[in-house]
Amino acid sequence: MLKWTIIFLVIAVVASLLGFSGLAGAAAGIAKVLAVVTIAIFAILLAMVLTASKSIDKAMSGKR
Repeated sequence: MLKWTIIFLVIAVVASLLGFSGLAGAAAGIAKVLAVVTIAIFAILLAMVLTASKSIDKAMSGKR
């Protein structure tokens, strides 16, 4: 998903340099949405990993 964010960001920059303001704005908007979705997925997965690692640590320390 990060790859698509970068692609749309590059499209927005190139379109703005060539004077296509409508296309540049649309591509920048898509890039912003994809960036937010990517960060949200990262945060959710990070929270899941941290929670799972704590419970695994508790389970392993109880068995020793």
